[in-house]
Amino acid sequence: MPVSTDRLVVIGGDAAGMSAAAQARRLRPAGDLDIVVLEQGPEISYSACGIPYWIGGQVPDRDALLARTPAEFEADGITVHTHVRAEAIDLDAGEVRASDGRRYGYDNLVVATGGRPTRPPVPGLDADGVFGVHRLADGADIRAAIAAGAEKAVVLGGGYIGLEMAEVLLARGLSVTVVLADPLPMAQLDDDMGERICKAMGDMGIDVQPDQPVREIEVDADGAVRAVRTDAGSYDADLVVLGLGMGPETTLAREAGLQIGVTGGIDVAHTQRSRSHPEVFAAGDCVQTFHRITGEGIHVALGTHANKQGRVAGSVIGGRPARFAGVLGTAATKVGDLEVARTGLCTTQAEQAGFDHRTETIEATTRAGYYPGAEAIAVKIITERGSGLLLGAQIVGGPGSGKRIDVLATAIWAGMTAEELAGSDLSYAPPLSPTYDPVVVAARVASRIETG
Repeated sequence: MPVSTDRLVVIGGDAAGMSAAAQARRLRPAGDLDIVVLEQGPEISYSACGIPYWIGGQVPDRDALLARTPAEFEADGITVHTHVRAEAIDLDAGEVRASDGRRYGYDNLVVATGGRPTRPPVPGLDADGVFGVHRLADGADIRAAIAAGAEKAVVLGGGYIGLEMAEVLLARGLSVTVVLADPLPMAQLDDDMGERICKAMGDMGIDVQPDQPVREIEVDADGAVRAVRTDAGSYDADLVVLGLGMGPETTLAREAGLQIGVTGGIDVAHTQRSRSHPEVFAAGDCVQTFHRITGEGIHVALGTHANKQGRVAGSVIGGRPARFAGVLGTAATKVGDLEVARTGLCTTQAEQAGFDHRTETIEATTRAGYYPGAEAIAVKIITERGSGLLLGAQIVGGPGSGKRIDVLATAIWAGMTAEELAGSDLSYAPPLSPTYDPVVVAARVASRIETG
């Protein structure tokens, strides 16, 4: 009798979906597992994080953002259908109904529908000249608007995308206003660090307008954007960029009946397997994951997590045990020459998690003070009072600052205390670091205060 071949269907062809498909294929040959990917857009495996820099011209070639093409996956025995949208999941029948009129039966399903840009119910938000920064087509539209003569840009939101887009639009010669609903940019950081970012943005020539939720996108007689209105005033614009964050895209999952978590993401176990339907896996921006320190459910839209979660799902489907280990929310960005990074818990999160915590912030330089190019850097460390356990960290500083967050993220991941980090053996060379790296200095100050 012929041996039957299992089928894996993947909904979504970017980081999580293609990582799952590729890993499953590595572990199970084509004769054992048929893999089909449904992607509603024209491209797969592209770097959404690189879109601002393509808009800004730092990345001159759009295709440089494409990691792999459908043909390359086809060569590995993975069938990719672009321009095909999954319209419904029938969990009882084990089928996906798609926009090409076909029904794709599956033994295992990976839902990797990604995130959905936050769009508050603001009149005019769908007007011509209002853009997201989510897909390559968004980048192409913004580039076209700039080429057509856009001069005044308003960026809504001061998170990672908001900062990056403010920088690149300014570099392209536009006047840039950043409108914030929050008091400061980068709400993921504590206020004292956010104030440094706000000042640096102002020094660059970016007009930052805090504490102003958007009330309306004003349009002209042709329906094109002409201004952004808040309670405090109106800001002229012929180009508006949405940088208000990402939520999980779970419409298909909800309608099918998959269990949804408290954050609004698909509820999955550490294996990325759906808690309600074990034949279904989910990964990436559409899922609820968990914080490594608190263990609580959290939604964090980052490509690093999406790739790892996809690989876990593909491993389990391929027959190799795997578990996702949680997140710290480690991330970095830059605006102008200012680098910004964070990991673990901020003070508000530490309080909400019930930690009796303390904070220490130090000022230092990225290189030996006498070496040319030494830049200011501020490192903030959050620890548990008494034990000195590292809970979180934030860095704001000049070139060479941001990637230092990885040392702190590794220390927090490993459950180290400030005293243990202070005694660690980090490298030193005048062009790269002071004798005592700023990370070590911050840890040493925190541990000295903790131990008296």
